[in-house]
Amino acid sequence: MLARAGPVKLRLQVMSAETGAMGPGKAAVLEAIRTHGSISGAGRALGMSYKRCWALVDEMNRCWRRPLVTAVRGGAAQGAHLTQEGVLVLAAFRALEQRLTAVTLDDPAYAALVDNLRDTPLASATP
Repeated sequence: MLARAGPVKLRLQVMSAETGAMGPGKAAVLEAIRTHGSISGAGRALGMSYKRCWALVDEMNRCWRRPLVTAVRGGAAQGAHLTQEGVLVLAAFRALEQRLTAVTLDDPAYAALVDNLRDTPLASATP
């Protein structure tokens, strides 16, 4: 989910060196894992392949000091679950998105952007 402040769309991204540790897409993956209890279920819910969803989980787990997701194959406890760290990081990320949106609405720079923005773009001048 991208935070939207009127016509401005904010995309918060947390980096670990040059790697995206958390962003709106990865936050959506964590939420889907929390809801569906598996990486494959999260992928299906988000319209992405298991391989892509797993790659995002792997990337997140490599970026943070402790894993955000644990996965267990087979048995009664099989599936994927957010770790305590995953729950905390997801909550902090979503809270920061909301705070940035609220601050943006009161910022004079926001008003300057919006005041000069067309409601719809002009048609392309290229033939």
